[in-house]
Amino acid sequence: QVQLVESGGGLVQPGGSLRLSCAASGTLFNINVMGWYRQAPGKERELVATVTPGGYINYADSVKGRFTISRDNAKSTVGLQMNSLLPEDTAVYYCRANTYRGDSYWGQGTQVTVSS
Repeated sequence: QVQLVESGGGLVQPGGSLRLSCAASGTLFNINVMGWYRQAPGKERELVATVTPGGYINYADSVKGRFTISRDNAKSTVGLQMNSLLPEDTAVYYCRANTYRGDSYWGQGTQVTVSS
């Protein structure tokens, strides 16, 4: 089993920046793709960015150019640097890890609020 813990969320003004971190623990050797998803109130959870063990990255169009995902395979962590934040970025951000066996694990989420 894999446990994921997100941190770094908070309240920030539009145009500001936040850095989210996700730490994985448990059985780590089966982890394949890791990524970030977010869910705004009343909305479905959506993909933000993913990164493979080899460093292939995919971003949602809405965050491309503003967010940067990073991964440290040795430490089993994934980060999300969020710049030029918009009110539309307000959501609970979830870390996700997929395994080579096809399982998915989710963190508990961390709240990001972009508001003046």
